Parts: sequence; structure tokens; C-alpha cells
Amino acid sequence: MSAALLEKIQTLKKQRNAVILAHNYQPGEIQDIADFTGDSLGLSVQAAQTDAEVIVFCGVLFMAETAAILSPHKTVLLPDKHAGCPMADMINARQLRELKDQHPEALVVCYVNSTAKVKALSDYCCTSGNALELVSSLPAEREIIFVPDKNLGGFIIDQTGRDMILWPGYCSTHMRILAADVLTVREEHPNARVLAHPECSPDVRAIADELLSTGGMLKFVKTTDVSEFIIATENGIIHSLQNQNPDKRFYPATEKAMCPNMKKISLEKVAWALEDMQYQITVPEPICSDARQSLDRMLQVIPE
Repeated sequence: MSAALLEKIQTLKKQRNAVILAHNYQPGEIQDIADFTGDSLGLSVQAAQTDAEVIVFCGVLFMAETAAILSPHKTVLLPDKHAGCPMADMINARQLRELKDQHPEALVVCYVNSTAKVKALSDYCCTSGNALELVSSLPAEREIIFVPDKNLGGFIIDQTGRDMILWPGYCSTHMRILAADVLTVREEHPNARVLAHPECSPDVRAIADELLSTGGMLKFVKTTDVSEFIIATENGIIHSLQNQNPDKRFYPATEKAMCPNMKKISLEKVAWALEDMQYQITVPEPICSDARQSLDRMLQVIPE
């Protein structure tokens, strides 16, 4: 890691009055230079509360869009314009409109891992950490459409017994984690506790000890006496887990759980983003206001 490059980033950050955000799945060197690390929505909320004029979001496109929705008067930069989310792209506005037309009385709950246009057509947004509480708060007599992640939706159904109409989207990275992988690592480390993300398949969820968002994993590990963990989510989070808990051990469920889009951002690209003010992410009206409403309704139910 170049000291000159790190110094350049810090100098540019001050010149631009910028804040750097890094999702838990980002490369370790990106997490290390960030002002804030965490879940996508939490990062956007934190950035909105700062005096920074520029937000450099080290994540993927839907995250930068969310930051732009919550901070419409700030400049939001995504260091790699090709850092997208396949799951977010599995449903578009036209498809959601057609589904809503088929179920005109249904409430639409969209996972935050969705595009701004999908958020704008939704009644509520949710995160993996608050999805159970949000869905449980909705009127029992109302039909619910849940998009785009069928696995998170299935987790909600399992936990609440609430019937929902699920869109068949999924996270390709989490689907690479197989139950057989988890069982193999568990045999090697029998005292380790399995922490799995709700985006995992039903087979993986069924053998996990805890089902948690990335933020939930970080909190759980800090507060438990358990010292070994098998991590069934994108492996980038192990960097934060190890840094925050140096005396504990973490084992990836599989080395295949790496999101290529999350790994597109580098230190060089962060520097270039600040230097050239690229790539700016904007959400036009009325999409921005409509998407903000779905986020605001969520935050009214469950303050971040």
C-alpha cells in the first residue's frame, strides 16, 4: 500500500470536504481508509448527518443512489461506475408495475438492495436487519409483495408466518455458499458458531446458529463469549470482524463467497474519484422524492 497514495486521498478528501463510506464487503484496504464502515443504509444515514459536501461511496450503485436520495444536496461519487448489483437488477420498474397491477391492494416492501426506481414504486423499504420488524408492523389483512430477494423474503415468512408474494431474485454471491461447504468447515472447527446472512439459501439458513445482517454479525460477535465463528456471507466482512475482535477466530464458509462488484473499487479509483469528481450519481425527480418516501416510512417504523 503506497503511503503517497494514502496521503493523496487524505489531502483530496480535505480539499473536497468529503466523507468516505465503505460497505462491510469492500476490500480491507478500502475499509481501512473509510470514515465510516457498515451496512448500506446505515452508511447513507451517517453521511447525511455530516457536514461533508461530497460523499464517496465505496460500494455498489444502489448504495450510492440511496445516499443521493437521503442527501440530495450533496455530491455522491461512486469510484467505479461499473460496480452494480445483479440482484438489484433482477427487477425493474416495469416488472414491478405489472406485479402491482395484478395485486392492486397489496403493500410493496422492497429490500434496500434495489434500484431507486423500484424504491420509488414501493410503499416501504427495508434492510436485512429490520425486515422482520417492518413486515410484522404491517396490517395483517393486507397482502404484501416483497422484492427482489426471494431468500430474505423466505426468511421473513419462516420467522413471522406472514404470507407474501415473493419476486424470484437472489444474491448470486450468497447462493455460492452451499450447505455442504458450511458442514465441511464445521467438521474442521466443531466449536465454531455459524453466522449466516438471510440472503443465503434455505439449506444454509436451516443449519446456521444465527441469521444476521452484516451489522448484526458485528454486534453479535462483540457481545458473545464464543471465540470461533464460521461466516456465511460475503467474505469482506471478516476484515472488520477480525479487526474489531483480534482475540477471536473467523472462518469463511467458502472462499467462493466473494462479490466481484464489491471488489471493483481500489485505492487508486478512490483517489481518481476525488481528483476528477467522478462518477457522480444522481437520482432525478420525481423518482428521488418517491423513493425517499419509502425510506422515510421505514425509518418512521424503525428509526436507524
